[in-house]
Amino acid sequence: MAIVTVPNKSLTVNPLKQSQALGASLAFLGLKGTIPLFHGSQGCTAFAKVVLVRHFREAIPLATTAMTEVTTILGGEENVEQAILTLVEKSNPEIIGLCSTGLTETRGDDIEGFLKDIRKRHPELDRLAIVFAPTPDFKGALQDGFAAAVESIVREVPTEGITKPDQITILAGSAFTPGDVQEVKEIVTAFGLKPIFVPDLSASLDGHLDDSYSAITGGGTTLAELRQIGSSAFTLALGESMRGAAEILQQRFAIPYELFSELTGLEAMDEFLQALSDLSGVSVPEKYRRQRRQLQDAMLDTHFYFGAKRVSLALEPDLLWSIVRFLQSMGTQVHATVTTTRSPLLEKMPVKNVTIGDLEDFEELAVGSDLLMGNSNVKAIALRLDIPLYRLGIPIYDRLGNGQFTKVGYRGTMQLLFDIGNLFLEQEESRVIGH
Repeated sequence: MAIVTVPNKSLTVNPLKQSQALGASLAFLGLKGTIPLFHGSQGCTAFAKVVLVRHFREAIPLATTAMTEVTTILGGEENVEQAILTLVEKSNPEIIGLCSTGLTETRGDDIEGFLKDIRKRHPELDRLAIVFAPTPDFKGALQDGFAAAVESIVREVPTEGITKPDQITILAGSAFTPGDVQEVKEIVTAFGLKPIFVPDLSASLDGHLDDSYSAITGGGTTLAELRQIGSSAFTLALGESMRGAAEILQQRFAIPYELFSELTGLEAMDEFLQALSDLSGVSVPEKYRRQRRQLQDAMLDTHFYFGAKRVSLALEPDLLWSIVRFLQSMGTQVHATVTTTRSPLLEKMPVKNVTIGDLEDFEELAVGSDLLMGNSNVKAIALRLDIPLYRLGIPIYDRLGNGQFTKVGYRGTMQLLFDIGNLFLEQEESRVIGH
């Protein structure tokens, strides 16, 4: 059992975490014909937009209710109503993902009440799905907001239906990149199953050119697919943060679920493929048996460079768990772990200590490491400590291909092995040259 530490500081220095509202907007961006709407000031939305644009290098649709000092004091119902009507008139979205912010959560706006009143006044909005996710940015982190959005989606949109034996719902957590989701999609369909991903970032933020510009998301899970989730025979929850959404589907539609905390590493993928085989009645395709043998060879080739290396990580809880387990399977020592928010995984983490803190804490704890792992904001720390950095998480703004990056499945695990192994190899070579 890991000891979870929260430093007793009066302020955050060099923040590690991103806001809940940013996480919720990322989840909503995995739905087709959607625009996330922030109920807050213009600055709240602008900040989130900049982070996502820099990370994915894509046009990101985000809207705001543009609260001012006066409307914040008097209440924001009129701003929410006007924002929704303007979006419908100009962009005609199928879904609006409404996210609260610290400003309106502190004010105490009854947003669910607002929406009921707005629908009474505007029956023309009946066909529009408006999904509200409470995401105060004064607590929690990106992973919490992402999970809150997915929970709101599965609570409000799906309808009851006749069970389809080959249809399954896959809840993909915030640790899964668009490239990860695409890899999982290919694996699942190889077993003859028909997956509905919530959300499906692989169809919206994977970096593809469309014939025309759209002010709403051009890809992702459709509203029709979301409504059919109640007919799924099974739910696969990817990441501990998706447990809540899986339990909502179980309670609403009596759909059983299985949770996979990680899909990186040999053992994790073996378990996942076995589950798919059990669900479908189809044996594991030869393609993946071969990839498994390739991964085994890659592990043999790289374990000389991983053994006894000390790695420090600053990541969201789901991603932290996945990477820690992967590194330890390669004989690596986890030197320090810093994360952003509470999670049931933290106490179970196979390390001595986990710190819920900021990058100042991380810099103090990471001294003596052979490798740092975190987002691009860790770069300055890596330079000061003269330790190599492997970039993971959000935001990564000084590397290309974040939408396509894959770390799951046998192939993704191999790529992760080679990328990190090459950093260790370069480090050893530089020491030799230095001597």
